Amino acid sequence: MSEKTVERPLSGRVAIITGGTRGIGFAIAERLASEGAKIAICGAKEGTAEQASQRLAPMTEAYGETADVSNYADVKRFVANVKSRFGSVHILINNAGIGVFRPISELTPAEWDRMMAVNLSGAYYCSHEALPIFREQGEGDVINISSLAGRNPFAGGGGYNASKFGMNGFSEAMMLDHRNDGVRVSYIMPGSVDTEFGGPGGKTSANWKIAPEDIADVVSTLLKMPRRTTVSRVEIRPSRPPSR
Repeated sequence: MSEKTVERPLSGRVAIITGGTRGIGFAIAERLASEGAKIAICGAKEGTAEQASQRLAPMTEAYGETADVSNYADVKRFVANVKSRFGSVHILINNAGIGVFRPISELTPAEWDRMMAVNLSGAYYCSHEALPIFREQGEGDVINISSLAGRNPFAGGGGYNASKFGMNGFSEAMMLDHRNDGVRVSYIMPGSVDTEFGGPGGKTSANWKIAPEDIADVVSTLLKMPRRTTVSRVEIRPSRPPSR
């Protein structure tokens, strides 16, 4: 009896995942690698992207590069290197993000600037470099990892809220700009996810939270939708959070 063929629906697609060294980003990278995509990861901390790509190597072709998405020169170099290495880019996951949570009067200008640079400018820089590639080949997918904080303000979240409200508006405008270029743009708004990402109260691992793998499932589903269909946005939240 012949060995059963395993379906790999994203086989041959090249996916860039920012902030893909851990948490949601790495879970997405693992999922897309398991479905046949070639993976390119960047991370701001020296060596972490290379280490993450090595963990994916048994599943797929993977490339990691140290690049800070808040630095346009880094992004331009990274995207060019990915295209040179793999021949094209088909998927961009703008996942990189940071959060500093304190009242506006206590949030420093440097903290504000850094959040905006990573969370919002980083998504713009990466999209700006990927979109001409998508336009030239007639198709591509951008998925932005936003947050429910992009529609639900909370005390101490002024800077983070602003960056994610901005991400949502940026995503919807980009979809309108480029839908006729064959580019699909979606954004995902998770609630509490069980990662090391800092938030109100910090990291408290709990089984009631969304798992990073759940976000990866949503990304996979969006990418496998028929090209005629774009899912503009997805809200995802824990089913049974603790009672207040």
